[in-house]
Amino acid sequence: MTKEELKSKVCQAIADRRSDIMQLRNAIYQEPELGFKETKTAAKVAALFRSLGIAHETGLAVTGVKGRLKGRQSKQTVAVLGEMDAVICAGHPDADPLTGAAHCCGHDAQIAAMAAVAMGLIDSGAMEQLAGDVVFFAVPAEEYVEITYRDKLRKAGSIKYLGGKAELIRLGAFDDIDMALQIHLATKPEGDSFVRLGSTSNGFIGKLVHYQGRAAHAAMAPEEGINALNAAMLGIMGVHAQRETFREQDYVRFHPIITQGGDLVNVVPDDVRMESYVRAANVSALLTSNTKINRALQAGADAVGAEVKIQDLPGYLPLCNNSALNAVFRENAALLYGAEQVNVGPHEAGSTDTGDLSHIMPTIHPWIGCVHGALHSADYCVADVEAGYIKTAQAMALTVIDLLYGEGETAQDIIAADKPLLTKAEYLKFLDSFSSDA
Repeated sequence: MTKEELKSKVCQAIADRRSDIMQLRNAIYQEPELGFKETKTAAKVAALFRSLGIAHETGLAVTGVKGRLKGRQSKQTVAVLGEMDAVICAGHPDADPLTGAAHCCGHDAQIAAMAAVAMGLIDSGAMEQLAGDVVFFAVPAEEYVEITYRDKLRKAGSIKYLGGKAELIRLGAFDDIDMALQIHLATKPEGDSFVRLGSTSNGFIGKLVHYQGRAAHAAMAPEEGINALNAAMLGIMGVHAQRETFREQDYVRFHPIITQGGDLVNVVPDDVRMESYVRAANVSALLTSNTKINRALQAGADAVGAEVKIQDLPGYLPLCNNSALNAVFRENAALLYGAEQVNVGPHEAGSTDTGDLSHIMPTIHPWIGCVHGALHSADYCVADVEAGYIKTAQAMALTVIDLLYGEGETAQDIIAADKPLLTKAEYLKFLDSFSSDA
């Protein structure tokens, strides 16, 4: 079978599975779960793998599920990734009424597309034509949320890092994988759906901040108290005063939330807690801006005589898409979406733990513009089902075929030319250097 014939057969196999793909997507969408809690989602993925006869492991980094299809040979291994977790968006019409979790970031589409690639390769018999293996990896906890909860997991020894891919890298779950690809949905303001090839994105350091003051009656004896909420507000204003020193090209971001601001309105707040990230486009700017921000947060405590504990936690590294792998995906996306609808994206100020993976192996993270409403918002909805769930899977499946067809020369060439930014050992050492309990 020629490569073109195989591609056509795989695309048709995925199209024929549309009902099964959407059934899985709907099941996941209707039961959104937050990171490291994706037990129902993991069970659905494992059940699918069993039904397809895919050998798999479960419980990786708490909830991860990893399946493998063997090729005619096993020269290289390409991973198709799907993230399982949702975000907190209680105002979304399909949010879980108890947890506030909602799939308004598109991870349900990632799992559906990952599953569709597996269906297409199996139903078409494509693996007999490929010189490498394909891993289907449902990964946990991409959204870096509920930082306090995850820090408790860390202290209990259940995890070491607060992001799913970082934890999986630490555990060796990517040691037998040579390259990885995944998609992510994006907002489509107007016009046709489009593909935006990934370029770069921000990394970040996670941050927990605890201001400790002294309680007193807020009306009868406020002079006896130390207002920890005032300390926090002054700390935030101190960061605002630093913003003019952040270079535009570094895309520095600091966006805290106060998770505990006081207990009673008539008591001077003595225990105030914040969560935040410090984001930047490169590691140097990340470290420099983090130092400035910590200094400002400390100054807020000093101003009112409070104490502050600033805990830095390993976050995510900046994303660096592999250009050669991007080029392979681009050709296939152009066939499905139209060449004029495939463009190179700008730097993204957001962050993803796929950035961590991109430092140690060839990785791509293209965006599929098929959503109405903003990501992570109550008005999020997929406007183009075909683009979001079917064509995405076809584009990734065709890319896998290009990489592994014949003797897998395309995959070999990309791997040989790739210069990893970090070895796994260097990566883990680097992450550990971010962690502090100041």
